Amino acid sequence: MKPSKNLLAQIEDQMGEFSKGQKAIARYILTHYDKAAFMTAYKLGSTVGVSESTVVRFASEVGYEGYPQLQKALQELIRNRLTSIQRMEVTSEQLGDDVLTKVLNMDIERIRKTLENISQEDFNRAVDALVNAKHIYIIGIRSAASLAGFLSFYFNHIFDNSRLVQTSSTSEIFEQLLRVGPGDVLVAISFPRYSRRTVNAAKFSKDRGAQVISITDCEDSPLAQYADILMMARSDMASFVDSLVAPMSLINALIVAIGLKKSDEVSKTYSSLEHIWEEYNVYEKADADEEKEPNCAND
Repeated sequence: MKPSKNLLAQIEDQMGEFSKGQKAIARYILTHYDKAAFMTAYKLGSTVGVSESTVVRFASEVGYEGYPQLQKALQELIRNRLTSIQRMEVTSEQLGDDVLTKVLNMDIERIRKTLENISQEDFNRAVDALVNAKHIYIIGIRSAASLAGFLSFYFNHIFDNSRLVQTSSTSEIFEQLLRVGPGDVLVAISFPRYSRRTVNAAKFSKDRGAQVISITDCEDSPLAQYADILMMARSDMASFVDSLVAPMSLINALIVAIGLKKSDEVSKTYSSLEHIWEEYNVYEKADADEEKEPNCAND
């Protein structure tokens, strides 16, 4: 049996089919799905007073191969539902006292999973689409604005047709996208909790014939339905903070791949920029008679 998209509704529908122990699990999940999503099978069983094996059988009963798959479905379910306060509550037990080690290791795991799941074909298609675009528009709102800004910074060095869509108001977004059309590319970036304005910008651009590259977390993202090219990166929450390490790494790879494809042009651009930076003292550097600059590179 394939699990339905609305997991909670499915559990409610099957309530009459469950054993006594399974009903206890079901009731707990329906009431506390935000907490259940981060419990092990043993912990969930202990909380509701049943055995770990009963929890595993429950996962099978609702259509999953095992408990890890049910747990993943619950986590995906809640990612766009939880408020910042709820996020802090459900992750406090996960992180404990050693926040530095756990957060960095979680980010390493997100990058690893992104690399395992990303489509090389879609990545290459995105590179080609951007290289051949008439105009490039980039949009990212709230926490995704940092990703959009990073991408735009380097695209402005690589392209002369790239524009970061300013997002102070909905009306201004559409005014900036007024001339978007066939041959253009919109890069839309959004992660839970998804920005409605970004989704609307993607729909607007697609309706006018532009190609949409969506950088988001999963196929169930509202951005996915408007994507001509979907690039997915893991962005699980760490307390009230969205982890954007994997998306940033993906965007970094995108910039590097495009830079290599346009290497001659990019080399000329940076040669000119180096002269400008030197002339106007853009970057700090030590004078000849000062001590040698510190070497911050790690072995």
